[in-house]
This record gives sequence, structure tokens and C-alpha cells, in this order.
Amino acid sequence: MKTFLMIILAIASIVLIASILLQSGNSAGLAGSIGGGAEQLFGKKKSKGYEAVLSKITTVAAVCFIAVSLALVSIE
Repeated sequence: MKTFLMIILAIASIVLIASILLQSGNSAGLAGSIGGGAEQLFGKKKSKGYEAVLSKITTVAAVCFIAVSLALVSIE
């Protein structure tokens, strides 16, 4: 059981790393942090497409990573 959970943890961590690295950056430098902060917070969020799929994959992989990590700690 412990070995199976460790394999699932390794897969979840690889998927999490890959999905985070494939996402585009949101930084626009100093001007973007001052002027474009409200736009980024309240609007212009893509609800479809590549970014949305990567966001969902990242969320699922993170939840899986945390759940399996807690299960491994409770087993030992």
C-alpha cells in the first residue's frame, strides 16, 4: 500500500510540475502591477481554452498531491 501511494505521489508531482511550467506568466513588470492589477483581478480571465484546462489540471494534481501526502504521513 505504501509503495502504491508513493508511485501515485510521484505521478501527481510530475503532473503538477509540468502543468505549472506550461502555464503562461502573468507578470507585466512594474507598470502591469500598478496599472493592470484591477483588470487582472476583476476581468479578462479566460474561461475557455488552453489556460482553463491547465488551471484545472493544476488544481486536481495539487489536491491529489496533498491528499496522498497526508495519507502517507498517517500510514507511517
